[in-house]
Amino acid sequence: MTATNPSPLREILERAHRVPDLDHFPGVDEITERLDELAGRHPDLVTSRRIGTSRLGDPITMYSIGTGPDEALVYAGVHPNEPIGFWTAIRLAEDLCADEDLRGGCRWNIIGCIDPDGTRLNEGWFDGPFNRVNCLEHFYRPAPAEQVEWSFPFQYKNAYFDQVMPEAFALMRVIDELEPVVAVSLHNTEVGGVYYYVTRELGGFVDELHAITASFGLPLDLGEPETPVARPLGPAVYEMISAKATYDYTESLGLTPYSSSGGSSAEYAERHGTVSLVAELPYWTHPANDDQTPSDASYRDVLARMADALGKDLDAMIEIFDAARPYLSGDSQLVRATDAFLPYLAKRPVRDRLRAEKEDPARMATVAEAFGLTDVHRSFRLRFGGMLLRSLEGEIARGSAAAVLHPLSRRMRELYREWQAEAAALDQELRTVPIKDLVGVQYAATLTLLNAVRREAG
Repeated sequence: MTATNPSPLREILERAHRVPDLDHFPGVDEITERLDELAGRHPDLVTSRRIGTSRLGDPITMYSIGTGPDEALVYAGVHPNEPIGFWTAIRLAEDLCADEDLRGGCRWNIIGCIDPDGTRLNEGWFDGPFNRVNCLEHFYRPAPAEQVEWSFPFQYKNAYFDQVMPEAFALMRVIDELEPVVAVSLHNTEVGGVYYYVTRELGGFVDELHAITASFGLPLDLGEPETPVARPLGPAVYEMISAKATYDYTESLGLTPYSSSGGSSAEYAERHGTVSLVAELPYWTHPANDDQTPSDASYRDVLARMADALGKDLDAMIEIFDAARPYLSGDSQLVRATDAFLPYLAKRPVRDRLRAEKEDPARMATVAEAFGLTDVHRSFRLRFGGMLLRSLEGEIARGSAAAVLHPLSRRMRELYREWQAEAAALDQELRTVPIKDLVGVQYAATLTLLNAVRREAG
């Protein structure tokens, strides 16, 4: 590995703050056009090659910039409902072509979109309006086994997964070929503060991530972690979650682990000593996101109430979907995802009630925890209720739907409109984060990771 990157955090932040204003998220065709155009303008710097093909026939291309000897791998779209990384990949590629110092001693390998098929199903909201009601009505997240991020080979105890998708297999081949020093899987969340995952502790890195977040005036997410498996390395910075840790935690609660998906890209890359990073950025923030003052309710009660409310709405969705399932197309990504997620999500209220029983009734939830838990319920029913509604209405739009689907679709539409109205009222308190700031944080965190790994290596 080469010497420490000469760019200190201050210089990295100066670069990150030069990201221009952005008014939309790029879809698959725009991502390809921008990166291909860049490669065409800099044939001496950029090497592009096809590394795979999506299930529906889209080529997957990797763009390599620089000469090494270090290898860095950056990939966007592992969850196709998370488009901030598309701009981050494009901006990083542009700056690498424009600045020899930034390339210094590293070849950057950038995959602008690893899941074109899933991304196309989210493009309905990429041009705005940028509010949660519109975003989640056009939301699509693949079934767990069809997510590039979580479809790597996995074998542990009674879990076994080897149904690797073509997109994930393409990424596997690249990881094995490059054996990258660092890998950055570009993700984002919806509402909350900023939080991070990293494979292992690196001296000073947590403080640098906090400084990056503060530089853009964004709050850290100090509420409920997205999973109780997450081990904190510092405020809003966690050790990378793994399928193995999730399995063990579920088993410790006396529940049967859900094992229809595989390991993560970071788990797979660890065999090569790769240090991986995920920077989770929100489209919207709320004043409660980093409020550590006590709320007026115990954590136990807040968790139990959220579990009950989510369970009730999931029961309604499951009832509608079970009645509709025999009449829905099996080749629809939306139908497959809904079929996978509803039984998976139905386990969450059970798990959270068990967690609540083990909590100290005297511990008060912080304002951030109370907001985060309540918002899980709002987000989940808008996300997956929207996917169910699109499944029903899509079948009807084909013009050959069974009669039974029409009243089911009307019932789901009525429920969903109620949930949207409630969310719209509450979401007036949300602040929409400028896209350029979200990209800036991911961009800075990516460059800082390489610097931190080199610094530790001496």
